[in-house]
Parts: sequence; structure tokens; C-alpha cells
Amino acid sequence: METLIAATVVIGDRSYRIKVSPEDEQVVRKTIKTINDKILEFRTQFAGKDMQDYIAMVLAWYATEQNKAVAAEIEQENIEEQLNSIEKLLDNQLKGVK
Repeated sequence: METLIAATVVIGDRSYRIKVSPEDEQVVRKTIKTINDKILEFRTQFAGKDMQDYIAMVLAWYATEQNKAVAAEIEQENIEEQLNSIEKLLDNQLKGVK
């Protein structure tokens, strides 16, 4: 069983006590920093909102970024499949010429 370590993170104005695996701690802290940076960015762009609004905006932004990354990965796989098909066709053409 994996040993988890306790960590305190701050998102917006609130502290949260979480448990993470030691190898994931840096990734979690970097993600929290990104979230807080985005909250600050949205606070400067959209003055007068409350923290819940900013967190919702960051959540929507983060989910969109994740979906774009997945879509780009799928597109890359499609391109690779198409290139492999073209390569096979060319190989077959070259074998027929010899």
C-alpha cells in the first residue's frame, strides 16, 4: 500500500488539507499554482466578482484546456494512421514497379 503524505494547499482564499503520494506532490503543487495564477488573472480582468465566480471560471478554463489536449492527441493519432496508410500504399507501389 502506498504511503500518502499530508499537504496543505491554498486555492483562492481557502486552505485545504489533502493527502498525496510523494511522487505526485510536485505536480499537485504546480497545478495549484496554475489555478491560483488563473484566479488572479481573472480577478484583474473581471473586477467585482466573488471568489466562487473566479474558481468557476478557472474550472471552465481548465476543463477546456484538457479537452483541447485530448482533441490534439486524437488528431495526432489520426494523422499518424493516415501517414502509415500512405506509406503502405507507396511500399506496395514500389514493390509492383520492381
